[in-house]
Amino acid sequence: MTSQAPISDELREQLISQPEVILEDHDMMRALVAANERAMGANIVDLRGIAMERLEARLDRLEETHRSVIAAAYENLAGMNLIHRAVLRMLDPGDFEVFMNDLGGEVAEILRVDCVRLVLETAVAEESPAVKRLGKVLVVAEPGFISTYLGQQAHTERPVTLRQIREQDGQIYGDSGFWVRSEACIRLDLGAGRLPGLLVMGAEDPHQFKPGQGTDLLAFFGGVFERAMRRWLS
Repeated sequence: MTSQAPISDELREQLISQPEVILEDHDMMRALVAANERAMGANIVDLRGIAMERLEARLDRLEETHRSVIAAAYENLAGMNLIHRAVLRMLDPGDFEVFMNDLGGEVAEILRVDCVRLVLETAVAEESPAVKRLGKVLVVAEPGFISTYLGQQAHTERPVTLRQIREQDGQIYGDSGFWVRSEACIRLDLGAGRLPGLLVMGAEDPHQFKPGQGTDLLAFFGGVFERAMRRWLS
């Protein structure tokens, strides 16, 4: 038989006076439970030990869920801050040309997307010189282009569409300099008597926008943007 070194009186008194030191140490508690099971022998079923193992497993699952909820909350808060900053920047310009340049510049940088395009449907075949001055951000398309591009029927139109793409549309992105692999498309209601618009945010990251992600913040941004556009168009 092997003899075990006795515990010192000082350590024994310390553990008796502060038992929570053991209770709060998971590794030590597991060692004590394992020692207790060995002392009882293999023929005795320790129901309390089984219950403790199940409780520990459940606690581990709850802790993992707790961490996931906190991470999602921080991610949502960070996204909300980005949208608020982009909205404030978008409302600053007092000139429409500056407004459009900011949309493809600082607003796109704040939103962390590679490029932004505003698609406006029009029955006029030729682009006016004013449209050409606005650069690549503004894209003029024929009536019905937006629904065709999104692949949606009129009665199933959604305000925000997130999707991954393999080939970027040349009419929208043109020579953007980016290899767009995912996009967020926000339909715009520009007011009575006007054709619809579409705000497209493209990203090279194929996982930045994909179906199943939340769209509330983008829907809010689209609502602010379409109201700003109505003011400019009026």
